[in-house]
Amino acid sequence: MKITRSSDWRSDLPFETPMIADTVMPGDPARCTTCGIGSELLPRTALWAVKHRHPHDPAGTVRLYCAAHTPQVPAAAAVTAERRAAAPRTPRAPRAPRRTPQPERVAAVCPNCFVEVPPTGVCGMCGERVA
Repeated sequence: MKITRSSDWRSDLPFETPMIADTVMPGDPARCTTCGIGSELLPRTALWAVKHRHPHDPAGTVRLYCAAHTPQVPAAAAVTAERRAAAPRTPRAPRAPRRTPQPERVAAVCPNCFVEVPPTGVCGMCGERVA
């Protein structure tokens, strides 16, 4: 059995590639991860979003950085990110419809003991036959 994550907005982001935060995740002003809590709130247009690899989360983690603290990207990674951005997106194949689960069989319950009766129809506690 293969366990997969549901897709979210992070799945479209390339790893270790700075992108303007407003284009990736619009929202309220935020702080730079490196500057910390004591820093002032910056608009999302002034922040860079970078998706980092995470050992326990295959989707990675996204951190926001101001212009002064944005991580440097190696030249090879920048070229790859540009090619990926320029490449046309291929639509995902439609998924097969999920099978509807079959309702469980309703088990008979003994009216005296209030325990489930086995398929034989005879209560294991009191011996009464239940239809």
